[in-house]
Amino acid sequence: MHPVIVTDLTKSFRVRVRASGENSLLHRLRPGRHEKRTVVQEVSFTAERGELLGLLGPNGAGKSTTIKMMAGILQPSAGTVLINGFVPSEQRIACAATIGAVFGQRTQLWWDLPALDSFTILRDIYGVPDRSFQLRLGEFDELLGLSSFWHRPVRTLSLGQRVRCDLAAALIHDPSVIFLDEPTIGMDVVVKDLVRVFLRYIVEELRRTVLLTTHDMSDVEQLCERVLMIDRGRISFDGNLSLLRSSVKCPWGMTVMFSDDDDHASLGGGTLVERHGRKHTFRFSPDRDPQQVMREITAHHRVESVSLEEAGLEELMREIYRGNSDIALPAARGAGERPGE
Repeated sequence: MHPVIVTDLTKSFRVRVRASGENSLLHRLRPGRHEKRTVVQEVSFTAERGELLGLLGPNGAGKSTTIKMMAGILQPSAGTVLINGFVPSEQRIACAATIGAVFGQRTQLWWDLPALDSFTILRDIYGVPDRSFQLRLGEFDELLGLSSFWHRPVRTLSLGQRVRCDLAAALIHDPSVIFLDEPTIGMDVVVKDLVRVFLRYIVEELRRTVLLTTHDMSDVEQLCERVLMIDRGRISFDGNLSLLRSSVKCPWGMTVMFSDDDDHASLGGGTLVERHGRKHTFRFSPDRDPQQVMREITAHHRVESVSLEEAGLEELMREIYRGNSDIALPAARGAGERPGE
């Protein structure tokens, strides 16, 4: 059985609608008109054991709402969620024992206590045997370097230190499913690398299932083999990164080292974006064929080298969010179906 099964998941909220000019205190006290707004619409997917699944989408797309329904924080309006066979919103205690979560900059640690004391309290709450607790804590310390600061009150820790402690706290009871909502936001590069190594370890070695929402495309490229794109509450793509790249038309680049020192400002319909001596970098529209452009360049110019540069994931996602590119493959699948590789 899949540890995560989501079927036709939908969430709507009843919100008050103000007419223009209703900003005074008197207007706010009056009963207003309400309407239903659906922020997650018929989302279906499954996740496997030992899989790190990235949930991507612009702000307001419905990613965090989806995660909160899966964690049992929100009650779905329709559809079903099964986490390790439990319905999170109905079997909260049983489900909570099998999941861990880190939600951005919201901590589950006790603010005025040393982080190590928080781990001990969580050990007792979850009933973790002391030997298992000590082994797990040593494992986390080796990967995240916690012991150098876990005796300090949480309020004195830096953001990177606190998030590392939050990750350890979320996993102290050895959950099989972990939800991470923007876990690396605001971190420096060194701490991000530590966290990424840790996440790869719990997925590849411990075979845990991790669902990650992030706007950091370097996280996605280094951690996620499969991504779900959510747009206006619906899944618009479900597959691996190579499939996403091949499904989306995006501008691409070419760097040419010419044999002469001339200024090649225009080449094959491309736009010159950078020049360093004989080295020129051009950008081309998605409809230009790279191989054809390369043939044109070598036929009419003396060159020493030519290299192609596909659009980075961040640029690709920017094009998708702007609506400038179309995802060619349909993404709607039943909860029991696997995405195409």
